[in-house]
Amino acid sequence: MKTSQEFEDIYSKHWEKLYAFSFKVTKDSNLSKNIIQDVFTNLWERKNSLNINSVEHFLFRAVKNQILKHYNQNTFNTTSIDNEFDNFIMESPSISESDLSKTVFHIVDKLPAKRKEIFLMNKLQEMNVEQIAEELKLSKQTVKNQLSSAIKQLRLELKQLSWLLFPFFF
Repeated sequence: MKTSQEFEDIYSKHWEKLYAFSFKVTKDSNLSKNIIQDVFTNLWERKNSLNINSVEHFLFRAVKNQILKHYNQNTFNTTSIDNEFDNFIMESPSISESDLSKTVFHIVDKLPAKRKEIFLMNKLQEMNVEQIAEELKLSKQTVKNQLSSAIKQLRLELKQLSWLLFPFFF
């Protein structure tokens, strides 16, 4: 990006998605506008020194970093921002549901057999912990632990994949 026209094209193409993401995380319109302005100002100032492979990926990372910077300066727990970011990526209308479903089912298939069975009973058959424990002759705590472990593993793997797949979904 060397010309003002290229910059304007990038701004026009991306500002709305960046604002939507920032607003979803911060729940503050003015803060979101300021963050987007800071990101694009920084982009323009550094246009000659940056080597960007994926503009969209770069911009979303820059917005996330600006949000974290803002909240770090205001002593805020950044875990909620990371969670909101992950949720935004997962809920993005640009991601096709079939691609996401395939990815989730692929990850679920990698779960240990019993954990997978418990997870599927809970999520697909909509069975509660007591019903699963009774049917599988397990303690309720074991079922809870297995569900918790399955969800943690899914979140971890989806979070890792989100950065790999992120530029392709927008």
